[in-house]
Amino acid sequence: MPLLRGLSRKDGAEIFELVQGFAKSQALHAIVELRLLQHLMDGPATNETLAHHCSLPKASMQLLTQAGAAMGLLQLRRDERIGLTRKGAALTGVPGLEQMILHHRALYRDLENPVAFLRGDTTPELATFWPYVFGATGEIDPTVSRAYSRLMADSQALVAADTLDAVSLRGVSRLLDIGGGSGVFLAEVARRHPRIALDLFDLPTVSESARERLGDLGLADRVVVHGGSFRTDPLPRGADAVALIRVLYDHEDATVRELLESVFETLPPGGRLIISEPMSGGARPDPVTDVYFALYTRAMGTGRTRSQDAISELCREAGFTTIKTPRPFRSYVTSVVTAVKPG
Repeated sequence: MPLLRGLSRKDGAEIFELVQGFAKSQALHAIVELRLLQHLMDGPATNETLAHHCSLPKASMQLLTQAGAAMGLLQLRRDERIGLTRKGAALTGVPGLEQMILHHRALYRDLENPVAFLRGDTTPELATFWPYVFGATGEIDPTVSRAYSRLMADSQALVAADTLDAVSLRGVSRLLDIGGGSGVFLAEVARRHPRIALDLFDLPTVSESARERLGDLGLADRVVVHGGSFRTDPLPRGADAVALIRVLYDHEDATVRELLESVFETLPPGGRLIISEPMSGGARPDPVTDVYFALYTRAMGTGRTRSQDAISELCREAGFTTIKTPRPFRSYVTSVVTAVKPG
C-alpha cells in the first residue's frame, strides 16, 4: 500500500538517524577540534588547502567536509571549494558550544559500555570533573575548579538570557544567586536591571573566580560575593528573590529538598524563587533533555533531570505557593519554574 510504504520509509530513515547519531557527534567533534569552521571564516577553500591547515590526508579531509555538508555545517561549491553555511558560522558564535563539544570526549568514554553504566558498574569520569556535586569544599583541585568555572561561564550566557526573558524581576530589590559560578547570570541581571542589589553564593574556590570576572566587568562594587557550601553553611540573608540556575539537576532529591527548605527559610514573606535548568518533558518526553541531559547528569553521579511538574511539587513540599511553569523558549537551553513564599 502506498501510504504504508511511505510511512515505512519515513520510520526507517528515522531509525537509521538514531543508529548513526554517534558517528555524527564524532564527525562534529573532529570538525571543532581541527578548527575547520574557523579556517573557513575568511572565505571558501579547497579540500587540499584545508587538509594542509589541519594536518590531515586529503582523502580524510574530503570525507570530513562531505560529512560536514551532510550535517548542514558546510557547503560544497561548484568550483570544488568548501564554504560555511549559516548554521556552520552560527556554531562558532554560540558562547561555550565548541568548548562543550570538546568536553564531550569524557562523556563518550563514560558511555562506552552503556549497560554497565546504567547498572552502576562503572566509575564515570564526569563525576571527577564536577566534584562539588558530592559536597566538596575548598579541597577541590584548583585546576579542576577553574576548568569547571570556565565551562559553566562560557555556556551560561544563553541560559541567563532565556531565563530573564521568561521571568519578571519587577519589584525585586535584592537577588541572591546560589551556585552562581563566575557570575554570568548576575552580570546579565545587572545589565537589564541596574537598580537591583546582587549577591552571589558559591564554593570558595569558585567564588574567587567570580570576584575576578565580576571585577573585569566593572561589577565588583555591584555584586557581593559569598564563599560557602549550601550543604554546610547558612545562606546569605537579605534578598527578596533567590535564583537557582542549573543547580537542582546536579543533585539527588534529598539534597534538593534540603536546599529548597533553606531557601524558603532565608526568603522573607512574598519572596520569590527562580529555578532555571534543562528539564525533562515528563509525560511528554523531550528529545534533548530526556536523552542528552538525562545521561549527562547520571554520569555526574547524583544528578538527574526533573520535569517542571516534579520541581513544582518539590517547591510545594518546601512551602512555596503561586508556582508557575512558563513554556520554554528553547528547552535545549533551559526551562523555568518560579514560586513565591506566602506572606
